[in-house]
Parts: sequence; C-alpha cells; structure tokens
Amino acid sequence: MSSRIPRSSRRQSRSSRVRRWRFVPALVCMAVIFVLSSRTGGQLDSWLPLFRDFLPGLQSFDPVHYAAYFVLALTVAFALGRHAFTWRGVLWIIVICVLYGASDEWHQAYVPNRTPDLKDLWHDTIGAAAACLILLLIGYFGGNGSSRLYKSRQGRNHPGNLE
Repeated sequence: MSSRIPRSSRRQSRSSRVRRWRFVPALVCMAVIFVLSSRTGGQLDSWLPLFRDFLPGLQSFDPVHYAAYFVLALTVAFALGRHAFTWRGVLWIIVICVLYGASDEWHQAYVPNRTPDLKDLWHDTIGAAAACLILLLIGYFGGNGSSRLYKSRQGRNHPGNLE
C-alpha cells in the first residue's frame, strides 16, 4: 500500500495554493491604506505640497480615496479570478471594499488629528464601483467567452456556449 497522494489531489492542492497567493496583492494594498491612514493630520498636511508637485490642482487628499479604492477593487478582482467579471463577483468586490473602507474610517477615530468621515467612505465606494464598472464592461464586451455575462449575451444555443 502506497502512501502517495493521488495526482488529482496534488493538482487540487497546488491550485488552491495558487488561489491563496492571488489574495496577496489585495492584502498588500490594504496594508498600505492602513499605514497611510495611521498618519496624523499634521503628517498628511506636510505631504500635501509634495503631491501638488505631481498633481498641481490637488487641494486635499479626497481624490486619493478614489484611486486607492479603485486599486484595491482591482486587486480583489485579481484574487477572485474569472469570477470577478460576474455580477456576483462585482458585488463581493464592492462589499469587501466598503467594509474595509468603513473599518479604515473607524480606525481613523483613534489617530490623532484625524476623524472618521462618511464623505471619505463615499469616495472609497465610488472608486471601487468605478473599477467594478470596468470589470463588468470587460466581462460583457471582452468576447473571450469566459464571462457569464458574455455567455448570457450569446444565448443558450450558441456553439461557443458549452454550459
């Protein structure tokens, strides 16, 4: 009797390991957001002139919320793989981003000279939703047949639809 693991089990475990690694970019993005939101109000105000060199019209860090949560949504989408291009996947991405944004705003209540702001959470949500809109458009118009949205557009009897 051999104690070897069957090939199919090895393949599944390798596949699940790869899937778990796909969450690393999202976790890194969350860590960066956490570290930046841990800065006091004075520290952030001292950084604003540096950012104005690259973005001349920047008056506050509000637009950074859009960008940060846009990137977070894309990294969560990467973790979800092909499921990110479905309505269910997009809803999960938005829920994850909004919950993380809410926890970030709560965390800011404990940072000196920072206060939680629902407007910031709204900006976070808009950034994540913009990324999700792009994902849905790619899924719908992508044409590679891997998206449920694309397959539903093809119709049941289309030869490319193997479901």
